[in-house]
Formats: sequence, C-alpha cells, structure tokens
Amino acid sequence: MADVERAADVVLPAAVRDFVGGGSGAEVTLDANRAALDRVFVVPRVLRDVSRCTTEATLLGRPARLPLAVAPVAYQRLVHPEGELAAARAAKAVGVPFTASTLSSVPVERLTAVGGAVWFQLYWLREPGRSLDLVRRAEDAGAEAIVLTVDVPWMGRRLRDVRNRFALPDHVRAAHLAAGPSAAHRPPSGAASALAAHTGAAFSSALTWSSVVALRERTRLPLVLKGVLAAEDAVRAAECGVDAVVVSNHGGRQLDGAVPSVDALPDVVAALAGRCEVLLDSGIRSGTDVLRALALGASGVLVGRPPLWGLAVGGEDGARRVLELLSDEFRDALGLAGCADVTAARALRAVRRDW
Repeated sequence: MADVERAADVVLPAAVRDFVGGGSGAEVTLDANRAALDRVFVVPRVLRDVSRCTTEATLLGRPARLPLAVAPVAYQRLVHPEGELAAARAAKAVGVPFTASTLSSVPVERLTAVGGAVWFQLYWLREPGRSLDLVRRAEDAGAEAIVLTVDVPWMGRRLRDVRNRFALPDHVRAAHLAAGPSAAHRPPSGAASALAAHTGAAFSSALTWSSVVALRERTRLPLVLKGVLAAEDAVRAAECGVDAVVVSNHGGRQLDGAVPSVDALPDVVAALAGRCEVLLDSGIRSGTDVLRALALGASGVLVGRPPLWGLAVGGEDGARRVLELLSDEFRDALGLAGCADVTAARALRAVRRDW
C-alpha cells in the first residue's frame, strides 16, 4: 500500500496531495492513528483447518465479500475525472459497500446506478429540512444505509490547506449542494481554506441527540453514526436506535490530539455489549489492520485514503487493485492467525505493546 501512496504522490498536484493526505493542527492524531495500530499484536491460533478460509462478512445485515466498506471521501474528481463513479464501480467489483459523501462530486443517483451496495454519508446542514431532503433523495436512489457524521460541527483547522490557500477547481462541485460555484471555489481571504469557509457556511454546529432521534424516525434505512470515540456516546447512540457506530477521529482531520481510533475501540465494544455493530476507521492500511480491528471486537472497518490513491494512479482499475490487495492481505492474515472465517477472527486475543 505504501507503493500505491508513493505513486499517487507523483501524479497528484501538491495542493491536492496535501488535501487528501493532510490532517488538522500539527497532525499529531493523524500520525498517532498509524502508530496505535502498529502497537496492536494478535495472538494467532494453531492446528486449525484453514484450507477453506473465507473473508465473507455481514455488514449492516447484508453480505459483503470483506468486513470492509469504502469510507466517504469528498470531491473525488480532484484525483480522477470520473471520481466517485470509478471508485463505486471498483467497490462493486470487489463486493464491498461504497459510501457516497454529501460532498461527493458525483450525484448519488449515478453511484447507485452502478449496481453495487451504496451507503450515503450525511452532514447535518444548517437547514435541517435540507438534510432530510438528502436522506429522501438517497433512499429514492436506492442507498442501503445512512451514515451520519457527528464529529464535524465545523471543519478542523487543516494547516496544509491553509498554507496552500486551497480552493476547488471549477470542474469539481459538491453534487448534492448548490449547483453553481460556491465559497469552496474562491481563494480564501482569511486564515482558513476555501473548503473550511464553504462547510462553515453549509454545516450546522447545532447537531444534537435530538437530531439523531429525528433522523431515526425519518428513515427506514440502517442508521450509522460516524465519529464516535467515547463509550458513553456509543451507548447513547444505541439508545437512540442506531444500527452501528463508526469509531473514528475522521482520519486525524478534526480535533488534533483526539485519541487514536483503535485505542478507543475496546471501550466502545465493551460498553455496547453487542447492542449494535461497531466499525473502525482512521489509519487502516492493510489486511493485518482489518484483522487487528476484528480481534479487538469490531464488526468491520472503513477505509478512505488507500482507494483514493489507487483512483489517482489508475482510475477504476487502480481503486479496484487497492481493494483486491486489502482482500488478499486479509485472507492471508486470517489463515496465518488460524482463522477460517471472520467469526473466528473476532474470537482472537489481541495485546498492546508500548515500545
């Protein structure tokens, strides 16, 4: 995967590379996500029949070829002309769900038309009615889940974007928001990126548990809360009737200094005690990382940047090859850990080692 990242670094403009790869603040949490995953060691089992090792899983009640979904990533036409459309086709080919962002540069209707499983990620907008309109639109398009992001009252201070005075090119738009140019396309006038100015004007900082209850009542689809790190919040989410939580610090792009997601995972799993599914994102880079997450109690993972690197390098084929690489690595990790399937992986013991 590091090879794919290096190849993407070569082909992407510097400002786009920073937008994709950067985090907030001093990027402490961005770096800590990887370091924390590398401190997790799995205790493999032996003398088990793994001759028919399968990676198949169930996510939100539906079958998937891996315990993995593609995470929502905004504005993917920045890295390839087909953007999310090519990435959705790659996810379908590999048999995993693709999550379309509110800030997708391709509308959800075109993504569901690909024929794979599509989840729709929702940012809560300043006008709640517009948020519910997006939910209805996703439902009508055939989306299979709503993923409400709960850790963005406003965009974190991403210093790479600030230094680059980053703004969207004219050909990249938020397909689910305003049709014409927005603040995201204008060079920033203050100490913020154009994207931060745009989302600050569009997103609501008044998202609360009552909003979650209202959304739960509104949609018939599985509801996922993405951006949960505190066990207490996970329990509250279950009490509100959500189907899953994603333990996530937004890939190190929101609160710098937030706990690494994998370090928060065991407490969330213990507190929920099976009341809803638990997914993990932020820093997943290999099939071994997927195994680590399962051993710590997760139902599966979301992966964001790696498919985008593949998309930048080779379009649909590049994104598909990244997902196939993760599949191959995960199957290898399963078998070497003595696990014939995902259920056995979740029964493994994992230990942390601080060097």
